[in-house]
Amino acid sequence: MNLNNLEIKELLQLQAAVTDELKAREVVRTKNNPLGDYTEWLVANALGLELQSNSKTGYDGISKSGLRVQIKGRRITPENKSRQLSAIRKYDEKDFDELAAVIFNEHFEVIDAVLIPHEVVGEYASYREHVNAHILILKGPILNDPRVNSIKHKFSS
Repeated sequence: MNLNNLEIKELLQLQAAVTDELKAREVVRTKNNPLGDYTEWLVANALGLELQSNSKTGYDGISKSGLRVQIKGRRITPENKSRQLSAIRKYDEKDFDELAAVIFNEHFEVIDAVLIPHEVVGEYASYREHVNAHILILKGPILNDPRVNSIKHKFSS
């Protein structure tokens, strides 16, 4: 099999099919990898961000104007429709200026993609002591908040 001829989305779809089979065989428990890295790559390219090293805490990319952007992604599947993003650590330290959040369907197609200012994240996220982080669910009123900017149009299907 020559993978060089496949588009990036086709490679991700193949990976998803492999993960589905591994889950069915009870080898893996989740379906999310390599979602984080793909989301960071996708958002950085769409917004012209410079990605930071993985060891950088608080933000994943920097815009040309110096804005620090934390990037989160979530892949919805028929088995798990949750739009809960991964934990936002140290929110109160204001390590990022904006949160870029992308929701994918099971085929890695963008359903929602938004840029949320730091202070708006705090209004909608809830602090959960047991994970020592803020948790944000990307649905409902936050998607209609005028301070939240859709960036979905920046991603071609």
